[in-house]
Amino acid sequence: MLGKLSLLILISALLCYWMFTVPLVKVDLDEEYTYIIVGSGSSGSVIANRLSENEQNKVLVLEAGLEETSNWMVDVPLAVPRLQQTNLDWEYKTVPQKHACKALNNQQSNWPRGKALGGTSNLNYMLYVRGNKADYNDWERMGCDGWGYKDVLPYFKKSEDNQNQEFASNMGHHSKNGPLTVSDISVTSLADTMMKAFQQLGYRILDVNGKNQLGVMKVQATIRKGQRWSTAKAFLRPAMSRKNLHVATKAHVQKILIEGKKAKSVKVIHNGKPKIIKVKKEIVLSAGTVGSAQLLMLSGVGPREHLKQLKIPVIADLPVGNNLQDHLCTDMLTFLVNTSDCLTQKNSETLAVLMQFFLFGTGVSISAGGIESIAFSKVNPDTSEGLSDIQFHNFATHFGTNDERLVEKNLNIKENVFSHMYGHLLDTCGVLIAPTLLRPKSTGTIRLKSTDPKDHPLIDPQYLSQPQDVETLLKGVKEGLKLLETPSMKSVSARLNDRVLPGCEMHTFLSDDYIRCYIQHMAIGIYHPVGTCKMGKASDKTSVVDPQLRVIGIEGLRVADASIMPQIVSGNTNAPCIMIGEKASDLIKNGK
Repeated sequence: MLGKLSLLILISALLCYWMFTVPLVKVDLDEEYTYIIVGSGSSGSVIANRLSENEQNKVLVLEAGLEETSNWMVDVPLAVPRLQQTNLDWEYKTVPQKHACKALNNQQSNWPRGKALGGTSNLNYMLYVRGNKADYNDWERMGCDGWGYKDVLPYFKKSEDNQNQEFASNMGHHSKNGPLTVSDISVTSLADTMMKAFQQLGYRILDVNGKNQLGVMKVQATIRKGQRWSTAKAFLRPAMSRKNLHVATKAHVQKILIEGKKAKSVKVIHNGKPKIIKVKKEIVLSAGTVGSAQLLMLSGVGPREHLKQLKIPVIADLPVGNNLQDHLCTDMLTFLVNTSDCLTQKNSETLAVLMQFFLFGTGVSISAGGIESIAFSKVNPDTSEGLSDIQFHNFATHFGTNDERLVEKNLNIKENVFSHMYGHLLDTCGVLIAPTLLRPKSTGTIRLKSTDPKDHPLIDPQYLSQPQDVETLLKGVKEGLKLLETPSMKSVSARLNDRVLPGCEMHTFLSDDYIRCYIQHMAIGIYHPVGTCKMGKASDKTSVVDPQLRVIGIEGLRVADASIMPQIVSGNTNAPCIMIGEKASDLIKNGK
């Protein structure tokens, strides 16, 4: 009892210290600002910091959610599953999927998106992955001048504070002393076991953010001194003491008010009261792939026929909401292992573990959501040389280790399916090797459900609508199965969870048809939505913004977040979003 009381006192003291030392958000807003930024996520926080460096710029950030400090677990990297479906989450869902998600309730995928200062950098698994340099060269070839790898690399480096001395000394690819701390994170011996297994399959151990991506490495994550290092901590809060930066929470923007093809002001509900705030120069939408697309359409910028159906006056007929892309992974490669050095609820949520984290910033709690290493693979022969089409997220845990069945709830898996596949694995040690589809051919849409900004839009990623995506994931699963034959995995007696997935009983276990069936039932989005405000040439009818991120045909309005990506990057999306924020800031400051 004394131990629990001591922990409560410690946590209370830490929270009180945090609450009374962080800068307060703005309660009373001015009538006009030089720049208004809608959204304080991975891109918006960066832009707020950079634009407010100039004292002549009066900058306002409007965040629909709360301060991230409203949930103490946000600081604990391993607690990431406990942050979904909380006050930090918009709690979106897709519409029922025709070709995928068959093992999910109503065939709908949950889509957590951040709703707090720092946005989704509060909810993500914190991996620092830039993507493949060819991704950005492809963007340039698609008409995005100034977005080739040589152009974006300086912006990745501008933010970076890499704690790996070897990486940081490689000034060609990395840097240190930026605001975004990037740390090596692994907490179990299974990190080495999995690394060696990939190495024994021929993968090189390398820096996947360096010269080449194809290979394997231990996780690097946006974690500083053991704590999640969100963009709120790295960029926004350090700037909030500036008198020319105002940050408002509980400020849900309803509409951009556009007069004569020029964005003039925003209509916002702030602390429950409506307000119109004018802008002198520009409004920057950084509300994310869902939020930015929704707000543009509510403001009359979007597909003409869709807006007419909702009786929204059309100001600009642009393909907003099209080109939606996301990464899919599958849990099929769950390996049970003979070791006690793994991550389970029983060994990672003890008082001793929490005390170690809060007192010293060490222990298993600093794990990036259980991910210990990542690997990039080329499984399709027609994938260009040097490109990857599968990423393996390698966890020192599995879906069945939590007695509250958090994974079942977070992923919306049917109860009977989860019980059958994982109910017998509580507190068992295992690893999850999650092959992830990096270059999906399937694209979807976001459309308004109604003209009410409080109504979540209709999100239809159209997962696996292109058969090639199933085939690529199939090859990824078969590549991952080879790990079981490596000496490293045999050293821990690794064996596959061989429960047959309900709905796939008609197929021979581990046959190609069985794996295809499994993918169609249990391929799950990993929350990397991009593309709904596509960047490209102004003359390209598929573009929403030009390479300067200006909304085509509208003056004084830009979009800067994951929605502008013309094609999804080959890797996790948080670092690219931060890069977009850095580059957007320079575009705005230079008047381009």
